[in-house]
Amino acid sequence: MKSASIAQSSATTAKEYFASLQEVLAHLDYSVIDRMTEAIWENYEQDRAIYIFGNGGSAALASHFACDLGKGTVAPGRKRLRTVALTDNVPLITALANDLAYKDIFSEQLAGLAQKGEMVLGISGSGNSPNVVQGLEEAHKLGLQTLVLTGFAGGRVKALADLCLIVPSDNMQHIEDAHLCATHAIFRAIRQRMTKGHAE
Repeated sequence: MKSASIAQSSATTAKEYFASLQEVLAHLDYSVIDRMTEAIWENYEQDRAIYIFGNGGSAALASHFACDLGKGTVAPGRKRLRTVALTDNVPLITALANDLAYKDIFSEQLAGLAQKGEMVLGISGSGNSPNVVQGLEEAHKLGLQTLVLTGFAGGRVKALADLCLIVPSDNMQHIEDAHLCATHAIFRAIRQRMTKGHAE
């Protein structure tokens, strides 16, 4: 009886979690996601790279999205979409954090890699991650277009974004779930454009 009670409790908790997540997703500004898709597509058509970065779960999403865009959009007869996750070079990240400061890990990489007119996507659930803020500030100095995924009220990154998707929630897990959904929606839209006229 005890194990059955625990299983029922877990099922109820999961149901409540997904119900509350659905409520958050229902209030997303889908037009911003579509505008981000258009911006990334235009960036691609101009043969420009996109640099993606974030911390913790957002660092994992940066790597995930870069993988989706870099591999999942490959199509016959199409040039490749150039995408770089600034979260993936661990030796460089630790060297910058050790020799300079942790807040410098993305801005310093951009200073060495990015070209004027290219694009960044900064991801910060709180909107206040110092290294994401500094990365976006550096992007502005370099003349890059800035896309941002965030939550809560937008935080400091909101003012640094050309396009900003704010997940209307103060639950970090829901914010991260919504960010994943947004990037998958963007990826699928880009992939469909890439594969138009080709069998998937």
